[in-house]
Amino acid sequence: MTGRPATLLDVARVSGVSKSTVSDALQGTGRVAEATRERVRRVARELGYRPNSAARSLRRSSTGSIGLRLPRTATRLDYYMSLAFGVVERAQEAGLDVMLLAPGGSADGLAARVDGLVIVDPDAEDAALPALLDAGVPVVTGERYPGPAAAPHGVVVCDTAGSLNALLDHVRERGARRPALLAPDGTSAWAVALRDTAADWARAHDTDVAVRLVPFVCSPAEAEEAAAALLASDPAVDAIVCAPDGAAPGVLRAAAGAGRRVGTDLPVASCVDGAAMRNATPPVTAVDLDPAGYGRACADLLSDLLAGTEQPGTVREHPWEPRLRDSTRR
Repeated sequence: MTGRPATLLDVARVSGVSKSTVSDALQGTGRVAEATRERVRRVARELGYRPNSAARSLRRSSTGSIGLRLPRTATRLDYYMSLAFGVVERAQEAGLDVMLLAPGGSADGLAARVDGLVIVDPDAEDAALPALLDAGVPVVTGERYPGPAAAPHGVVVCDTAGSLNALLDHVRERGARRPALLAPDGTSAWAVALRDTAADWARAHDTDVAVRLVPFVCSPAEAEEAAAALLASDPAVDAIVCAPDGAAPGVLRAAAGAGRRVGTDLPVASCVDGAAMRNATPPVTAVDLDPAGYGRACADLLSDLLAGTEQPGTVREHPWEPRLRDSTRR
């Protein structure tokens, strides 16, 4: 053996049995001959095998359902609705129903109702999350959980830093030297990553990024008010990136009110694409996060964990694509 920890597969190879037989033998379950059970346990001791605590908490599917927990504000954003449909679509392909969990709901008895759980955009200040992460079922999160509780069994991430860097680089290439970011408040991994990335980009380019906080769920009217105040107080701002879903049309109105020409002397971009970006005048450059595909990816990872074909602790990356439109074309 090498210096790495022994795995279930190592025990199976040395014992001459399958991984499922090793699992049954070590857990005292299944129809395993006593002699085989003892041999597997002896090999495990000799190899120094230690079961993964997360793997021990996974159990075989019994309810035929998985839970989906979205942020409390999800019903106000098209992004989360598309994501939810992606989860449902992939779960149905795996023969699983989806139970939508109320944001303020308790984790009591959850293991009797669902086989696993998808939590989207977990927030460090969400007091219910520690109990959900310790509910006795495998949990996959869409984005990392930044709080103090146990880590989920799997994570699907989108490169928030990479996508914002791409937008900031794009407007810089078009001549912007003092870009601004309307950044979401709160302590979700997405919100924190956007604010941190803006600061890192500013340091790397030896320039300032004017960051203004807006609500996580920001209406176009709220974005218009924030952008108008920004342009009035800091007329040197020569590009605006709007993070919240669906809010960028408000920035377009603020630019017009300030006598700024979008795409000519004020590029405008959005961190989240959607119908509002495509149909705006002018259409807004945005990051296509493919929310339905993101939901499918979360359900796919959870399905693999339930089937035992993926290891706990897995992190998968979901791709994104920039959609360049007239709002950033000079």
